[in-house]
Amino acid sequence: MLRAGDVVVVDVREVDEFADGHIPGAINMPLSTFQPSKLPHVAGKKLVLNCLGGKRSGMALEKCGVAQAAVDTHLAGGFGAWKAARLPIER
Repeated sequence: MLRAGDVVVVDVREVDEFADGHIPGAINMPLSTFQPSKLPHVAGKKLVLNCLGGKRSGMALEKCGVAQAAVDTHLAGGFGAWKAARLPIER
């Protein structure tokens, strides 16, 4: 999905975690200040939340549901699974 340009990844980890490495092109919106109303709206792209293991992105997804924000999913296993799969990392 990333290669095809079909997705926007929103990383809800804290700024220092994000700076240590993230999915290429991801946008950082830490859970500590997360507001569904501030999510990017990009026509024709899926919005996927991401954190280290899936817990915080799941919490952010719940906040989106309450706010009725259009979010497609969160990344199961999070950045930890991404890194373990040896996929590209941006710093």
